[in-house]
This record gives sequence, C-alpha cells and structure tokens, in this order.
Amino acid sequence: MPKKLKIKWLGKPEPHDYPAAFSYLSLHYDAGTCAALVKRLKKAPISSFKSKDIFRASRLSLLGVSNSHVEADLRKIRRKTRLAPLLLVRDPANGRVIIADGYHRLCAVYACDEDAVIPCQIA
Repeated sequence: MPKKLKIKWLGKPEPHDYPAAFSYLSLHYDAGTCAALVKRLKKAPISSFKSKDIFRASRLSLLGVSNSHVEADLRKIRRKTRLAPLLLVRDPANGRVIIADGYHRLCAVYACDEDAVIPCQIA
C-alpha cells in the first residue's frame, strides 16, 4: 500500500472562500438566506470530519484526479501547501450536507486518504 500523504491545513478559511460559498449557495437559496448562512459560517468554530463521511453526507460524486481543480489541489498537497478548511451547510430539509466551498479540495484529499480528517466550518 502506498504511503499516505500528510495533508496540511490552514487554521481558518481564506477570505475569498466566503464569497465563493455565497455564490454556490445562491443556487440553492435566496440572497437573504445565503447572507445569513455565510454569516453563520464565519462565526462557526472549526470542526473535523473524515473525508469519506463528508462525501456520504453530501451525496455528491467523487471527481476524478484528472479534473484540473483536483489536480491543482493534489499538487498543493504534494508540495505540503496548507489547504483551507471546507465550508459546509446542513440541509435538514433534504437530509444532506451542502459543500458550500471546498469540493475540489475534498476530492483531492479523498484521493490521498479516504480516512483523512478535514477541518470544516459548518452552519
């Protein structure tokens, strides 16, 4: 079995992650709801979840390592560049978690180690 790569994380999301989350969430919710969710995300403490559990909760498919964004995040992991935590939103009405920001990072991490623990802010 190949050696698992050590994944390094930033202590908090990057400032541009929140507008990206708002943009994605606006496909699901109205602007007022998105603004409230992003405000909650910014205040949320960092939690940690295994990559495989985030996938299961989100019900999303895994992107392949040939995806350009996943490839870029895999290069960051190999160079030991710190990745930003994911931004997640609980969607109890649909029984899932929305990955508001960080889907490509999640796919890259999963490709390295499906049991990897990923820091997240969750609202």
